[in-house]
Order: sequence, then structure tokens, then C-alpha cells
Amino acid sequence: MLYAMAATTLAGLATALGGVLGALRRPGRQGMAFAMGFGAGVMLAVSLMDMLPGALGRYLAAFAPLRAGAMAASLVLLGLAAGWLLERALPEEAAFSGGEEGRVLRSALVTALALVGHNLPEGAMTLFASLDDPAVGLRLAVAIGLHNLPEGLAVALPVLYATKSRGRAFLAALASGLAEPAGALLAFGVLSGRITASLVTGMAALVCGVMCWVSVAELLPTGLSLGRKEVTAAGFGAGLLAMTLGIALLS
Repeated sequence: MLYAMAATTLAGLATALGGVLGALRRPGRQGMAFAMGFGAGVMLAVSLMDMLPGALGRYLAAFAPLRAGAMAASLVLLGLAAGWLLERALPEEAAFSGGEEGRVLRSALVTALALVGHNLPEGAMTLFASLDDPAVGLRLAVAIGLHNLPEGLAVALPVLYATKSRGRAFLAALASGLAEPAGALLAFGVLSGRITASLVTGMAALVCGVMCWVSVAELLPTGLSLGRKEVTAAGFGAGLLAMTLGIALLS
């Protein structure tokens, strides 16, 4: 159990390492536009290239194709609605100091919350894999850690831009990364015996919808409002590339 928790925690702490890299230097407006596009690319890639195909594949193994597709699509749509509700529930930009920096900080908070939702089931998956086969768990933890690096960047950069505080930027990335061991402890302790493969699959499809909403409705519009569209698009492409490599390693 100690080995499994250590592997899960190290995977989560890779997000904090990404936060350290993101906190090194405060970006300008064009750099922030790139960072917002980067965050959107990261989240869309992990949602549509990893989480959704994985959930759909598990449903296809258990149900007829039409039913499997309907189940996965319904959960993604529910996640989109949850993302909309999450955004509506947060205070407006004025509550985050107002203006451009307030909008960026609000986007950072929405991003961090979405990544927490992503990291909770991922932590449970890493824990159970490590308990079943330590070698497989270690490889999974390393792969997840590699794709957590750009996630940490996506959280830390907007927090640094909005608050001018390296400490807050790092702590925001650390908090989202600690959702990995928190998810593992929740699965093993509080929800022990009630975590099933079907539940984890459903959570993945649901969180996929949340992350798609955050990317398209929050991060990309904020990036386009800060800088040139070419810069935001370049960041989006860089995020897609980084996460595609991470997903390939995770596979």
C-alpha cells in the first residue's frame, strides 16, 4: 500500500513540477494568449484522445455499439452542462480584481477545478494498478507524471500573470496535482468496495465534457481577447503536441 501511494503521489507531484516551470517568469499579454491556447490544447487532447476513447472502448466491450455510444455521448453532454454550471457558479471577473487580470485568474480557477476532477479518478486508477502489479503501476505513474507536467504549466501561468505571485502560481498547480493521491485515498478508504470500473468509466466521460467546456468556452476566448489569434492558435497546437506525446507514453 505504501508503495502504491508513493507512486500515485509522485505522479501528482509532477503537476507541481510543471507549476515550478510555469512560475519562473511572468508572461506578457502575447505570452498569456499563448498559454491560454496551450491550456486549451492540453485539456482537449487529454479529453478527446484519452478519456473519451477509453470510456467508449470500455462501454463497447460491454454493450451493443448504439447503446455504448449513447451512454458515452450522454455523459459527455452532462459534463458540458456541469462545466457551464461551474462557470456560472463562480464570481464574475470583478471579484478577482476586475479587468483583464481578473478574467485570467477566473479562467485559471476554472481550469484548476476541471483538472482536479480529472486527477481524482486518475489517482484511483494508479493506486489500484500499483496494488495489482507494482511494475505496471510504476510505469503508469511515470507516464501520468509526464503528461501532468503541461497540466501544471496550464494552471500556474495564468495565476502568475494575474497575481504576480510565484508562490500562488506554484500552490495552485500543487493543489490540482494533489488531487491524484486524494483520489487514491478516497477510493481506497472512504469509497472502498464502492469504486467499480463502471463508475470510473462514467466519471472519465463526465469529466471529459467538463474539460471540453472549459477549453472552448473559457480558455480559448480569453486567449483570443489577450493577443493575436495566431499566437493563441500556436499555443493550442503546442498543447496538443505536448499531450499527444504524453498520451502515447501513457499507452
